[in-house]
Amino acid sequence: MNASNVLTQLAGLLASGGIEVVDCTGTLGPDTPLLKLPPELAKDTPPIKIHRISEYDQDGPFWAWNWLELGEHSGTHFDAPHHWITGKDYSDGYTDTLDIKRVVAPVNVLDFSAECAADPDFLLTVEHIDAWEAQHGAINAGEWVVLRSDWDKRAHDEALFLNANETGPHTPGPTAEAIQHLIGKGIVGWGSQCIGTDAGLAGGMNPPFPAHNLLHANNRFGLASLANLDKLPPKGAILIAAPLKIAQGTGSPIRALALVARG
Repeated sequence: MNASNVLTQLAGLLASGGIEVVDCTGTLGPDTPLLKLPPELAKDTPPIKIHRISEYDQDGPFWAWNWLELGEHSGTHFDAPHHWITGKDYSDGYTDTLDIKRVVAPVNVLDFSAECAADPDFLLTVEHIDAWEAQHGAINAGEWVVLRSDWDKRAHDEALFLNANETGPHTPGPTAEAIQHLIGKGIVGWGSQCIGTDAGLAGGMNPPFPAHNLLHANNRFGLASLANLDKLPPKGAILIAAPLKIAQGTGSPIRALALVARG
């Protein structure tokens, strides 16, 4: 079958419902949870604001439109290599210079939601990955890997979503060894349903924040605040996670979409 026939078949399956488009994106607005950083470490992303320009009124009689005030790494978003100091030297590491075909790829959904519910500090290890592959099949080069924690069910409440106390944030994520293991497999990127790609306690790991540190050092991508991963199979879906083409952008909010075969 040639490429044209494949696309024709895909269009037919999308129209008939044989392939479902699953929205893996949280709503972006003033109530979207945002990362909170210690003031001695860095500035926070400012609150999201949606400003009305006009809505069929004296400022624009026939149209409605808004202007937005938000950070690149707000809501469901994409981390480009230039987001982290380890990825700063990649000329193709910005949102406007990356190889766009890399962001459309098969996705491996590692479901450890039960473990995350039992322990918000759950860490994904190499042993977890090996056990998952033994059950579902190999993770291949050029594919996405995402951790299903079902953390998106908390997104209606910022305090619950960030889950921080006097000892720091408590959210699941990967160990440094797990991320290095996945990079060795040639993955295009790693994604999480939490506020960032790292675990809440990742600042104390070696290296600190290993998902950011290691992914971007190897010109790989990160996805954060993903939603509805419970609607995806372990393997077989295609994830489309395209950032806005911001000039020298370090990331951007995205509309993450998954194509899932049904029936």
